[in-house]
Amino acid sequence: MINKLVRKIAKKSAVLLLSLLAALPAFSAQHVAMRPRTSIDPADQATIREIVDMERQAREASIRRDADFSQRTLAEDYVAITPLGQVTTKQDTVSARKNGQLRYDTIDVSDMVVRVYGDTAVVTARADVKGHQLGEDFSGPYRYTRIWVRRTGHWQAVSYQATVTQ
Repeated sequence: MINKLVRKIAKKSAVLLLSLLAALPAFSAQHVAMRPRTSIDPADQATIREIVDMERQAREASIRRDADFSQRTLAEDYVAITPLGQVTTKQDTVSARKNGQLRYDTIDVSDMVVRVYGDTAVVTARADVKGHQLGEDFSGPYRYTRIWVRRTGHWQAVSYQATVTQ
């Protein structure tokens, strides 16, 4: 009786072991698929350089309060979420630059990462900012995400979101 029980357990254990071994390649493939890319396509490298330059121009335009840059590079359907959760549009941004409501003294960007998905680029970065909006100081460290889309050969920002960090 004990021999029958041992054989039954052994048979079930063997089936379980074979099932686990059969599933192992699927788990391994899943692990490999989740790893980040180690090489970047040359076309993506060129796009990354373009986006880094657009980010540099956006920073400089913010400091200079260049409303024309915003008019040229923000998509008509652009939407931004401020650190306070307010939704702003292209027109809001252009107006704030024109009337001086929004003033940046310095913007120091670091830890920038650009990810390219065809004609879309997602930028994440840190920014240490000194500035005022409607006379209120909003200086401090931030993290932001900006999404760029290439339309008719030109990059346009379609979305932006900033969060205060410590």
